Amino acid sequence: MGVQKQNYQCMLDKLIAGLDYRPKLLLHACCAPCSSYCIEYLKKYFDITLFFYNPNITDKKEFDKRYNELVRLVSLTSPEIKIICPDYNPDEFLSAVKGKEHCPEGGERCGICYALRLKKAFDYAEANGYEYYCSTLSISPHKDAERLNNIGNAIAQGSAVKFLPNDFKKKGGYLRSIEICREYGIYRQTYCGCLYSDRI
Repeated sequence: MGVQKQNYQCMLDKLIAGLDYRPKLLLHACCAPCSSYCIEYLKKYFDITLFFYNPNITDKKEFDKRYNELVRLVSLTSPEIKIICPDYNPDEFLSAVKGKEHCPEGGERCGICYALRLKKAFDYAEANGYEYYCSTLSISPHKDAERLNNIGNAIAQGSAVKFLPNDFKKKGGYLRSIEICREYGIYRQTYCGCLYSDRI
């Protein structure tokens, strides 16, 4: 009998139910479509700052397009939310995954990519007094929430910054993101971002 997977959406619901104030949350944003529902859902409970750190997007025009769509989404739906965008440096991703170029999509290379982006978000959150951090990545049906939560928790271990448990695809989150994108005409990309995912 296998180990039962955690229900991260239930964990998040329980945490939210126990809040009596609005904690500061640094939300790593991979793109506007994934961020759309996450922002709508979380802004009722947290003071959110978005962190657009995605060196895995190895084409600069694609990077700019996704960043500009995130800015447009926020301006239309949540103008009070600030977006932090570190300098674009795809070499950080390419160096991190060196030797894993031919791993299958969703394999070891992707785990390294998740950890790279979550660690950068965590470091910013820790340096700037955030109480929680997490990523919008789990809203995708192609992303393993168990894996993302395990990485996020491991990075935050021993810190005052906590990883916010999440599986944003639950409770109709992914479908709601599609609705929001349709409503505002948001660009929905067809690949994760790196040149390796673009070739499949």
